[in-house]
Amino acid sequence: MPHRPPHHADALRRSQTLRRRWFFEQCGVGLGSIALAQLLGNPSSARAAAAAIGDASQERRRQGPLAPKQPHHEPKAKRVIFLFMAGAPSHLEMFDYKPKLAELDGQAPPESLLKGYRAAFIDPSNTLLGPKYKFARHGQCGAELSELLPHTARVVDQLAIVRSMRTDAFNHAPAQIFMNTGSQIFGRPSFGAWTTYGLGCETEQLPAFVVLQSGDKGPSGGNSNWGSGFLPTVYAGTPFRSSGDPVMYLSNPAGIDRAAQRDSLDAINALNRRQLELTGDPEIATRISNLEMAYQMQEAAPELMELSGETAETLAMYGAKPGEASFANNCLLARRLVENGVRFVQLFHEAWDQHGNLTKAIKRNCENTDQACAALVTDLERRGLLEDTLVIWGGEFGRTPMVQGGNDGRDHHPNAFTMWMAGGGIRPGISYGATDELGFNVVENEVHVHDLHATLLHLLGFDHTQLTYRFQGRDFRLTDVHGRVVHDLLA
Repeated sequence: MPHRPPHHADALRRSQTLRRRWFFEQCGVGLGSIALAQLLGNPSSARAAAAAIGDASQERRRQGPLAPKQPHHEPKAKRVIFLFMAGAPSHLEMFDYKPKLAELDGQAPPESLLKGYRAAFIDPSNTLLGPKYKFARHGQCGAELSELLPHTARVVDQLAIVRSMRTDAFNHAPAQIFMNTGSQIFGRPSFGAWTTYGLGCETEQLPAFVVLQSGDKGPSGGNSNWGSGFLPTVYAGTPFRSSGDPVMYLSNPAGIDRAAQRDSLDAINALNRRQLELTGDPEIATRISNLEMAYQMQEAAPELMELSGETAETLAMYGAKPGEASFANNCLLARRLVENGVRFVQLFHEAWDQHGNLTKAIKRNCENTDQACAALVTDLERRGLLEDTLVIWGGEFGRTPMVQGGNDGRDHHPNAFTMWMAGGGIRPGISYGATDELGFNVVENEVHVHDLHATLLHLLGFDHTQLTYRFQGRDFRLTDVHGRVVHDLLA
């Protein structure tokens, strides 16, 4: 007999069976929840079942991709706050004082220094520009800081200041993406996404990874800085606003109460689950999860984002003003978020690209950020959170010792820049690494971006070579094929 294709109805049944099997095994949606959803045709049953469905959704999350996980070894840090100074602060005005640079102000740089050097926008032979602000030593550690940072000076004994950072990129977007994903190429998972992928989350009412923004504009690298890349989208950062609804359209419209919202959500998710059964599309499962998360956030997020309940002393310490959008408010919100179980909070303050008007602009930037950064460290410590919360401060690269913009600006500089860290297993009260007498090249204890990532993952309990995800036939990791743990930075 000639071969005949199977009957269409038989093929469809087999296909649906496979899809249902995939649905039950992969989506973490229990049969009880499906049955419960059938009760929703009766409004009184729907409201009576709402709490049970909420419990079911929380149970699914506890068993799902954001369930808390054990890392490779005992972690020193359980959560991260990354204060990202987008635009690249000048290390030469803030952390890395160079008397020789002041002495040679206005003179040509040594020819040997610039051999093979590539600048972003200026002729590398532009004259040298001395530091614009005075420096002094602070704390028991004697760290040398600029007069622009009086508040950071008061917490300097809690910090590890790394003056020997180096990166591979010298333009903003690729450098920001490199600092945050370990690659200059779009599409890789961010450090925050790797963290939530590896550790999961400690809360069921808030996202695992929250992003807050302030400054003149958004970061040049855009949402790739907090994206999940090829990791499941559940690990990506969720941007919050620091005033109004934390997330757009989170509040119910007029005439819709909590019960009606629950009824609507259950009806929508019943349809979504039916479509998921038919198609097996994992993005529908993501949609179900996101709708449930949004419902939980409707209660949790507005309360958490409301700063008026903080004491007057705390608000004054940060320089925060309830209802206003500011970096200071975002720092206080970061503390509240980690206090409520959020695993990774990243603040982007895009304001530091001083190609010109350096003297006034960097002073304004420090006035807007210095107090709140120091307050965050102090507040975490007094609440017992600093010990296992890793705080990171820094931008994507440094600035050149050569002048740009007449006599008051600096160009991008990947060869040397400064970052600081506190808490979470970091050795406090140290200044690590050094640059040459002009702040141009690292001459002692270089820390490459890949080394930084390896060290941060180590503090979170991971062997950076083993935290991997298979994609397109190979295992990827945050540090690519590079990186070493800088043990001198560890407490």
